[in-house]
Amino acid sequence: MHRFKVWAPNKNRVDLMSDERQTPMARLERGWWEASDAAAGPGTRYGFSIEGAQTRPDPRSASQPDGVLGLSQVVDHDLHPWTDSGWRGLSLPGLVLYELHVGTFSPEGTFDGVINRLPHLGELGIDALELMPVAEFSGNRGWGYDGADFFAPHHAYGGPAGLKRLIEACHAAGLGVILDVVYNHAGPVGNFLGEFGPYFTGRYRTTWGATFNFDGAGSDEVRRFVVDNALMWIRDYHIDGLRLDAVHAIVDQSPLHILEQLAAEVDALSAALHRSVLLIAETDANDPRLVRNRDAGGYGLDAAWADDWHHALHVALTGERTGYYEDFGAPELLGKALRQAWVYDGVWSPHRQKTRGRNPIGVPPERFVVAAQNHDQVGNRAAGERLAAMVDEGRLKAAAALLLTTPFTPLLFQGEEWAASTPFQYFTDHADPGLGKAVAEGRRREFAAFGWNPAQVPDPQDPGTFERSRLDWDEVNEPYHRGMLKWYRDLIALRRRLPAVAQGVWVQVEGDRIAFERESAGVRVNLGPPGRTVVEIVERA
Repeated sequence: MHRFKVWAPNKNRVDLMSDERQTPMARLERGWWEASDAAAGPGTRYGFSIEGAQTRPDPRSASQPDGVLGLSQVVDHDLHPWTDSGWRGLSLPGLVLYELHVGTFSPEGTFDGVINRLPHLGELGIDALELMPVAEFSGNRGWGYDGADFFAPHHAYGGPAGLKRLIEACHAAGLGVILDVVYNHAGPVGNFLGEFGPYFTGRYRTTWGATFNFDGAGSDEVRRFVVDNALMWIRDYHIDGLRLDAVHAIVDQSPLHILEQLAAEVDALSAALHRSVLLIAETDANDPRLVRNRDAGGYGLDAAWADDWHHALHVALTGERTGYYEDFGAPELLGKALRQAWVYDGVWSPHRQKTRGRNPIGVPPERFVVAAQNHDQVGNRAAGERLAAMVDEGRLKAAAALLLTTPFTPLLFQGEEWAASTPFQYFTDHADPGLGKAVAEGRRREFAAFGWNPAQVPDPQDPGTFERSRLDWDEVNEPYHRGMLKWYRDLIALRRRLPAVAQGVWVQVEGDRIAFERESAGVRVNLGPPGRTVVEIVERA
C-alpha cells in the first residue's frame, strides 16, 4: 500500500495512474489531492492525469528512470541501510572545496565513477566535493542547471541509489558532499509544474526561464516545494550542504524572504540530525545580508561566492579586459580582492554603469568562497578553455598559491590540480532539435560582449562537445601534470598548518609584483614576462 499526494489547486479532477491502473484522487484542503494504491510499492511507475489530460510525472518525483518525459518511480528512502551514523558534517574554517561535474569527471560519467576516484581526492587533501546539479534534466548529458524534476537524482548518473552510494563512500573517506541546487528557475523540457498549479510568476523573469512564485497567490505551497526539496537532500541523502545557484535572480517581496525561511528550516533540521549543514549562495550582487545572522537582519546563510576575487586575479594573470573583466583592470583592485574578496562593495561599476555591492565589514573571511577556476569561469568561455590554456606554468602556480593560502574558503575545479588540458564546454542533449539550435544561438549572442568569435563556440548538442569535456586521467602520470599535482598537494598541506581562522592579512600589489601574507606564511609573486614568473612561498615557524 502506498499513499500518493499532489498539489493541484483549482482543478476539478485528478487521477492517479499507476501501472496502468486509474484511481480517482480525493480532494483535500488547500489544493491537495490524495489516493492510495494497495498494489503500489518501491519500483512502481506512476503519474497524475489532471482533468483527463495526458499523464504527467509527479512534481515531487523521487526517481525518473526514463528521464523527464517518463513516468515517476516510487522510492522508499527508509529502506536504505545507511552506514555513516558517526558523520557530523562540515565546518567552514579551513575548508577546501572541489567542484566536479559527475558526467565528465570520470570515464564512467556516473556517481560510481566518482567513487572510483575518491583516493585521488583524498590524497589531494580536499575536504568536500561540490557536485554540479544532479536533479533530473533533459537527456543524458548536460550541466544540470535546466532541471525539471527537483527531487530525482539524474537517471544517467545512477539515480537515487547511486547518489546514496557516493555520499556514503565520501563520508567513509572523510569527505563531505555539497550539492548545487537551482531555485531561481526550472528547465524548459519536462517542466510540467505549471500544469499542476501556480508554481511560476509572470511578474519576474530570468534570462534562463520563468521564476518561481515565491510571493504571489498560491506561493505558500511553492515555497513549501522548494524548502522541502532542500530538506529532502539533507535528510534522505545525507548531503552536507547546498550551493544555491544565482540567488540574485530569486525575487521575493514577502516579509519573510524565501532564503531566510530556507536557512531557518535547514538550521532546525541540522540541529535535529546532530549534523552540521552548510548553505552557500552564488551571487553577483555582493550583498552581505545573505551571510549576516538573522537576528542582525540577515538571511543567515553560511557563505557566499565571491567572483570578484576570480575576476581580479584573472585579469592580472591573463591581461583580458573584455566583458565584465573591464571592471578589474587596475592593480589595486587585485589587492582589494585579496583583502576582502568583494571588490565592488558599494562603488561604481563602469561595466554595469551603476553602483554595485555593499561593504562586507565584519563578515568573517571563511564566509567567502573564492576560486581561480570554476565551472562558470571556464565553461562560459567561448571554447571552454581552462586557465592552463591561457597562461604559463609559473602563473598557474601563482594562482594556486594565492588561492590556497587565502583566509577565504577556496574552491578547485575538477582537473585544475594537475592543469588538465581538456576544456570544459557547454553541452546539452535536448531531443527537440529546434530547442538545441536556439540554445546554441543564444550562447553565441551572449559571448559577443567579450569579443569572442562566434565560430569558436562549439555546438552544445554535438556529442563531441561533451566528449571533449571529459577529464583525461592518463595525464596525471605525465611529468608536467604530475609536478603541478604535487604543487597543489603541497599547498593544501601548507594550508592545513595555518590557523583555520585568519587573524589578519597584509597585501601589497605594485604592477606585476604581488605580496600576500597572513599569520605564519606568505606568497610573493613576480609575474614578469611570459615564462619568467617567480613564485616564492615563505612559511614561518
